Amino acid sequence: MDVLYFAWVRERIGLPKERIETQAATVKELVAELTAREERYAVAFADVSALRVAVDQELTDFDASLDGVREVAFFPPMTGG
Repeated sequence: MDVLYFAWVRERIGLPKERIETQAATVKELVAELTAREERYAVAFADVSALRVAVDQELTDFDASLDGVREVAFFPPMTGG
């Protein structure tokens, strides 16, 4: 699956996008896998309450299933102005 990172998440991880193989069943499990990889992921995902997630371009929560998913995107909440 493709994993996309936006804004300060991208800056902390150092990548805008990567293709990964995962055994994770949910977004929460995916975050745990990524966090265990390297310190930069641990820093980016230290406070998931400050993040939003979209699965196949649909805003969802961290309990969402990854069954059949092609894309997961992580980004901070957007503000209007």
